[in-house]
Formats: sequence, structure tokens, C-alpha cells
Amino acid sequence: MLNPSIPPKLPQYVSSWILNDGTPVTIRPILPEDEPLMVSFHESLSDRTVYMRYFCSMSFAARTAHERLVRICHSYSESEVVLVAEHKDPETGERHILGVGRLNELRTDGEAEVAVLVSDQYQCKGLGTELVRQLIRIARDKKLRRLVAEMLNDNLAIQNTLRKLGFRLRLVPNDPRSVQGVLEL
Repeated sequence: MLNPSIPPKLPQYVSSWILNDGTPVTIRPILPEDEPLMVSFHESLSDRTVYMRYFCSMSFAARTAHERLVRICHSYSESEVVLVAEHKDPETGERHILGVGRLNELRTDGEAEVAVLVSDQYQCKGLGTELVRQLIRIARDKKLRRLVAEMLNDNLAIQNTLRKLGFRLRLVPNDPRSVQGVLEL
């Protein structure tokens, strides 16, 4: 049964998927009650993973500040969709967020930015690729014309993922440490 907290416009973005290690997950829009799960998710991230996603060191306290998580967990605007990959432990019933994907429409007409963050323990298991794939589908549903993603030059994992999904990569002018991926829809 579908979670009644999922806004009426978003249930089509709920899907089941299996990581390449056999772990089943549900990919779904983030919910207001996910805040404690997001705190646990951020506990699972290494300093390197945080740096690769945010381009700087960011303390656990800053990443899990209540005001920040409320904003993220209540993201139901027309211009933003946040997906989480959730796993429910079959033995304990405990739920865990393994990854987060975000689609933010930019002020440029028909363009949006995508970003993903996957818990260290679940990296290299196809989850980042599947989250980006779902974000591409949502962007097409929204009739967007272009997706962009910005990443650090040495973040080869996400560069390979985006390249595999059809993004063209280029260096960011005036920022030699950054690469931009562009996907024309």
C-alpha cells in the first residue's frame, strides 16, 4: 500500500529496485517523517563522500541541522523533487536510507540540476546510476529540455555514471577543479 504521506502528484515516482548485491530498495519521494532517517544516513557518510558531494568539508552537525533537514524533507515544490532509496531490514523491520537523489529546476527555462549522494556502504552497487536514471525519467515527465550536474574533477565514479547515462562532460570555465555534465533531453 502506498504511503499516504506521499503527495498526490508524486506516487508515480515510487518504485522497487534491487542493488547488484541483492539488497531490495524502494525508491520514493522523500517524506517529512524521514528526518531521523536522514540523520542516520548522514552518519553513514565518510568525510571523502561528503567532500565529493558538497565540494568542501561539512560537519555532521551542519548536514543534520533541523532547519536544513526540514527544508529537504518537505521539498514538494513544482521545481524540486527529492528521491530516497530506502531499505527495510527484513529481520528488524528497521528502515534505512541508502541514497538520495535531487532534481532542482533552474531559473533557466527547461533546465534542471541533478545530484546524488549514496551511503559509503552501498556505493558501487548501481544505486547512484538508478537514482540518476529515475531523475532523468522525472525530468522527461516534466518536459524539461536539459539536465546539468556539477562534480569535482577527481570524482571519477559519478563522471563514469553520468557518461554511461548519456551526459557529455566538460571542464567548468574558471574552476579547474570542477566538471559539468550536460544531458540534452
